[in-house]
Amino acid sequence: MCPRLFTLGPFSLPLLGQLGPFSMPTYGLLVAAGFVVGLYLLGKLAQRHGFDSEKITNLGVYVALAAIVGAKLFMILLDLDFYLRNPARLFSLSSLQAGGVFFGGLLAAIAVAFWYARREGLPALVTADLFAPAVAIGHSIGRLGCFAAGCCWGKPTDVPWGIAFTDPAAHEFVGVPLNIHLHPTQLYEAAGTFVVGMILWRLIDRPHRPGAILGWYLVLYSSFRLFVEFFRDAASRVFPFGWPLSSTQWVAIALVVAGAWLLMGRSKALSGTEKSAETNPRA
Repeated sequence: MCPRLFTLGPFSLPLLGQLGPFSMPTYGLLVAAGFVVGLYLLGKLAQRHGFDSEKITNLGVYVALAAIVGAKLFMILLDLDFYLRNPARLFSLSSLQAGGVFFGGLLAAIAVAFWYARREGLPALVTADLFAPAVAIGHSIGRLGCFAAGCCWGKPTDVPWGIAFTDPAAHEFVGVPLNIHLHPTQLYEAAGTFVVGMILWRLIDRPHRPGAILGWYLVLYSSFRLFVEFFRDAASRVFPFGWPLSSTQWVAIALVVAGAWLLMGRSKALSGTEKSAETNPRA
């Protein structure tokens, strides 16, 4: 819809010559806004539940960096044959600008979060519960960036709310087809993820077993993502071994199972001393 928020220049300056033009990508701005909002909400939850907000905020920064790296690595792994044939594309502008695959970022973020929690003596599952609502709400804002850029586009459709991208820059940056009505899958996910975040925001203030909020996040978001993927354009997805489900959908199924495992109280081996601590929302 609007890949560039604005463009400045070019400028002609003494000694330096011509500079620019410089553009502000809407995608990057909205992803950054999602991170800031998520970090702010995380700090609020940490204070509300009696945690050291500085430690939790630091963890938020580590998690964000891990998510960026994990999303890029997962993107490369899913299209490994292409990158092996074209190694220079690893460092191309399009690859560097690409957001990557969210589930890759999520898995990397969870791994780093558990490592940091153990190092700092934080209860791992309770800490993960704090992150779940903030991540979901921040993610919903980032998905608006996907819509602005045109990435993660949907299948052609004749539904009344179909969206046609018309800006050539969107096709140049992400390859979205122009002037064809598509399912606005980015908006589907932005709305669904926001609803998931609000549900988790309410649940975390009720007594719950450590890991339950994380479990609900994995079940609710992954189930929704599994559904939305059916409306995504096949050209932008990878189907391993020719199976009818995309790689993202298989990861979603695995995470639904993991979330259900947490919800059914099978987390004793992970929670350690947390297993006897029912979370008190004001503790």
